[in-house]
Amino acid sequence: MINQLQCFVESADAGSFSAAGRRLALTSAAVGKNVTSLENQLGVRLFQRSTRKLTLTEAGAFFLEEVRGGLTSIQMAMDNLGASAQQPSGPLKVSVGTHFGMHYLLPLLDEFLSCYPHIRPDWEFDNRKVDLIGERFDAAIGGGFELAQGVVARELAPSHSILAASPAYLAMTSPFVEPEDLTHGRGIRIRSPQTGRIRNLVLRDSQDRQSAITLPVHITVNEPWACCQAAVMGLGIAVASLPNLLPYLESGQLVRVLPSWYADNGSLSLYFPTHKMLPAKTRVFVDFVIEKFREQQLSRKFDARLMFSVT
Repeated sequence: MINQLQCFVESADAGSFSAAGRRLALTSAAVGKNVTSLENQLGVRLFQRSTRKLTLTEAGAFFLEEVRGGLTSIQMAMDNLGASAQQPSGPLKVSVGTHFGMHYLLPLLDEFLSCYPHIRPDWEFDNRKVDLIGERFDAAIGGGFELAQGVVARELAPSHSILAASPAYLAMTSPFVEPEDLTHGRGIRIRSPQTGRIRNLVLRDSQDRQSAITLPVHITVNEPWACCQAAVMGLGIAVASLPNLLPYLESGQLVRVLPSWYADNGSLSLYFPTHKMLPAKTRVFVDFVIEKFREQQLSRKFDARLMFSVT
């Protein structure tokens, strides 16, 4: 019965028996046979079949909502029961921003695999906000994700954006003392991967004064790495998240502009599907990342309010 239910749910999600079969490593015929057997046992048709696609019947749609959560819980209970006698294992699908992932997550991979050698990382480095449930991700790290039903977030650090430029660029411009001084600067801004637009940010300081960013846009890019590199080249003032700029600030390639001002973007969080029993592979990944953030004091390093002295 479990195999039949799994074939039904996967077919409903994928829209065809063949696509469900690819997910389950079964033939299209085997998936269709399992679904037909389930329909016979239930005495109701779950799909309207055509040569192009499957469409849920009204009864099928109702049944899908009733069984999906229970089937997931059963599968996880079985996975965790098997994992109790051995180390966590299986593919671990994680989404993380490209620049952030390369600087902060990828360096942890060797240690993580030393602890959990049977886990197979399947990591997507991309700046888009993924659909954790629909795209079957085990976890994602980022900010601003919509907390859809079935997804929880563990806050890792504050999410702040700041301004930074190269010493060479700052040496050839008049000083930036207050936000209104930005009008004579050249901005390097990042386009949103979702909207294609530059996000409107509001700067604030330690006294909670607020100011819009009046920096004229000189260069627009869609990738934080490119924004940072353009600033290192002396092409203008980068406006980017503190985690992305931090390596360049620490190396001295960039210095902070208006060091007491920052934009508050909410939180940098670790997102994962919520279940009564998380798969062991996801649970150990969540615990590992949280512990590494604590060990490396990244929450403190990513807090722009604690970096006023960085110039």
